[in-house]
Amino acid sequence: MRAVVYERYGSPEQLQVRDVPRPVPGAGEALVEVVATSVNLSDWEGLHGSPAYARLGGLFRPRRRILGSDIAGRIAAVGEGVTRFAIGDEVFGDIMPRYGGFAEFVAVPESALARKPAQLSFAEASALPQAAAIATHAVALAEPGSRMLLNGAGGGSGSLAMQLATQKGVHVTAVDNAGKLDFLRTLGAEAVIDYRRGDFARGGPYDLIVDLVARRSVFAYARALAKGGRCVMVGGTGRALIRMLTAGALLGAVTGRHLGVLFVRQGPSAFVPVAERCAAGEVRVHIDRVFPLDQVPEALAWHGEGRALGKVVVAVRGE
Repeated sequence: MRAVVYERYGSPEQLQVRDVPRPVPGAGEALVEVVATSVNLSDWEGLHGSPAYARLGGLFRPRRRILGSDIAGRIAAVGEGVTRFAIGDEVFGDIMPRYGGFAEFVAVPESALARKPAQLSFAEASALPQAAAIATHAVALAEPGSRMLLNGAGGGSGSLAMQLATQKGVHVTAVDNAGKLDFLRTLGAEAVIDYRRGDFARGGPYDLIVDLVARRSVFAYARALAKGGRCVMVGGTGRALIRMLTAGALLGAVTGRHLGVLFVRQGPSAFVPVAERCAAGEVRVHIDRVFPLDQVPEALAWHGEGRALGKVVVAVRGE
């Protein structure tokens, strides 16, 4: 089968399309014929081996040679003990930390998959698992009528979180680069900030800050929070993560504000509810661009450089 592989950490130029053996599903696993897979921040981090936690799967060289964690496709074979799916079923799911989605076939645990809603295309379904889980957990922290700031709002997780929050009655201030501000307004943002020209930490106060690309100091977050407010980071540098878990906890105890990390539960229970709302037309899946399998390097670069409005999808084969 064809797959996009890499042997060492680095830039998108490290990625190559090669013929590799088709995986065989083990006990409790299903072999998925991949139709589409979407690009996530975890793919960009896994490619570069940065932040440091991206190297947990291999300190000096990647142990997983094929990236791609959000997939949608059809069941091609099942291993022993698989009871929920049969050959031909249309499925989607998040296969992180196993990865392997940038390939024509991937073997994954049955528990990672859910049936694809018929109303969604494979591309739309592949755009949801990781982003929907993050958006759901983040918005669950916001109360109707509260003030929420979302940093990195123009990507896949942000575009879903924006919709879920505004439909909940949350007043959202969205932060991203200037090229995404009009897009964020269409999603319901009451205020937008170009991070290159404005400092969100000098605004507010906010009841909730969700930072999808955390790089700021814990003092900046605390300054922007209302008394009793909460700030959670989802993605960002390893240094920011450590600061949030250590100094953030201490500062929060002193100031009466809560600073920490958003721990996202994986699996279908975390993303299927949003997929059902998308299938019903209540929430929209925003796909910026679709690249073929042999252009995965370009797809990762488009995402990693912050140019995508919503999600970037790789079409492995025709729908």
